[in-house]
Amino acid sequence: MLEPELFALLEQTADAAYTVTESGEICSWNRAAEELFGYPANEVLRRHIDDVLGARDALDTGALAGGSEAATRHWGEASGGIPNFDLEVLTRSGDRIWVNVSTIVFDNRRTGRRLLVRLARGIDQRRRNEALLKRMVEAARRVVALTDDARHAPVEPLSEHERRILKLFAEGNNSTTIARKLRISPQTLRNHLHHINQKLRTHNRLEAVTHAQRRGLIE
Repeated sequence: MLEPELFALLEQTADAAYTVTESGEICSWNRAAEELFGYPANEVLRRHIDDVLGARDALDTGALAGGSEAATRHWGEASGGIPNFDLEVLTRSGDRIWVNVSTIVFDNRRTGRRLLVRLARGIDQRRRNEALLKRMVEAARRVVALTDDARHAPVEPLSEHERRILKLFAEGNNSTTIARKLRISPQTLRNHLHHINQKLRTHNRLEAVTHAQRRGLIE
């Protein structure tokens, strides 16, 4: 396949597709790339990809949008190809967005030139969800830290049956499975959880399990 044929083929993909030389010079830029990044092809061709996108990865490392550094950091490892990676890039409107990038290496046997084909798709929503989950986990840790205060020690000791319930939850069992294992009704299990939360001064099942583990009440 010749380079013009490759560029025409990339126009047919829904992904934002562009090709760069090993030094990072942009050789092609399809319509989907224009839509995702906001730059028309005539503004970016023959420019350096890092000058256009100002890309950073999740560790705030630059120079990963194109060029040999991004392409070869896993290149040469047995047959697995080049893994996808996430980048934060700058659009023409000045917004920074996250994209996931795949790489295909194209060797032009006629000219001996190697091109790196980049296929990018937006993942802003996924990154926002990950950030939200991270904040929720951190908030849960702060709540658990507060319950670690001596003032929040159990008012009453847990019974052996209550400790077993918490241990089953800690092992990843759901309410239906636990009720069946203990041969009790779902309502009876809910009553036990209510009493456990009262004793531990916790507010839900997850908090009760975490509190009990930190206090050594269950293994």
